Amino acid sequence: MTEVDVRKGMPPVKLSREEFESRYRSQFVDPAFAPRKRELDAIVGAAWDAYSFSRKSPVTRKAGVGFADPDYDLAVDWLATRTAILEAQRRHDDAGAPPRILVINGSARSEHTCPGEMSKTWRMVKLAEPVFVEMGFAVDILDLSRLTSEFGKNIHPCKSCVSTAMPLCHWPCSCYPNYSLGQTSDWMNEIYPLWVAAHGILIVTPVNWYHVPGGLKAMMDRLVCADGGNPDPTSTHGKKAAEAKALELKGWPYPRHLAGRHFGLIVHGDSVGAEGVRRMLSDWLTDMHLNSAGRFGETDGYIGYMEQYATSHRELDEDRAFQQEVLNTAKALGRAVKLARSGRFEDPGAELSDPDPK
Repeated sequence: MTEVDVRKGMPPVKLSREEFESRYRSQFVDPAFAPRKRELDAIVGAAWDAYSFSRKSPVTRKAGVGFADPDYDLAVDWLATRTAILEAQRRHDDAGAPPRILVINGSARSEHTCPGEMSKTWRMVKLAEPVFVEMGFAVDILDLSRLTSEFGKNIHPCKSCVSTAMPLCHWPCSCYPNYSLGQTSDWMNEIYPLWVAAHGILIVTPVNWYHVPGGLKAMMDRLVCADGGNPDPTSTHGKKAAEAKALELKGWPYPRHLAGRHFGLIVHGDSVGAEGVRRMLSDWLTDMHLNSAGRFGETDGYIGYMEQYATSHRELDEDRAFQQEVLNTAKALGRAVKLARSGRFEDPGAELSDPDPK
């Protein structure tokens, strides 16, 4: 029996032109495209050319001053995201500007597509938002349900470059967009600056099969570059693994690009998993050197425990204690941020009372 070198992995998938065209044309089954066959044929031909020659980043410019290799060609998409992140960091560091809170709706459910009804998670987001406004915060809302209800919103999967070598994982991520593979419209280019600008992050999420919804998990994975990622892709000349490994072996500093920000968590379920998901999220954020807003800043619980799904919104309406826990979480996070900005180390939940102290 022939031995196999498992390190070589599987051969790359290279589609035939016939298979490529079949997949590409599947986007245009609407009869409205039928009169545009000639134009579509030309577009398919151009797309095949990009795929054949693997033109991942067809528009580039020289990196310029400030990079390890100023003559290296960097994707203009990546440079634009980098500029947005630097501007977000400037806003974050501006002591004269209002502090910012990023509130994240982790639910994929929405009234704008199936199931045609808003999520309880979104209701909690809107319950927490005015708390921050009243405390003088600027509030950004990242609604991950847009991934399922809005054209052109994607969070592509993490390729785990960090598992090869930390410097191969660029900050921000340089894996996308990949035009040759049609992996475009990557929302992370807009999401990274939201995290950077924030002083506090509140994640509100339901439990889906003992875990967070897929969109939230995809964002979490793609934030790995914020935890030790390489801000200079020219130092590895793109994705040259050997150069990245050499950098790591010299001694990589693991820059924590989101360190010092505070977080709050609201996790809700209907039968199982809420505590486990809350702990997992807390561990993840703490590992990235963010700071918990304390006992009152992390909430997990059940709405209509083991009751009918059809009555779940009514259960939330009637669960005043859980609503108060949502408000307490927002207040604790807001106070944690304010205390940190004033240089005080106090319990952000000192003045809050537990609506269900058992």
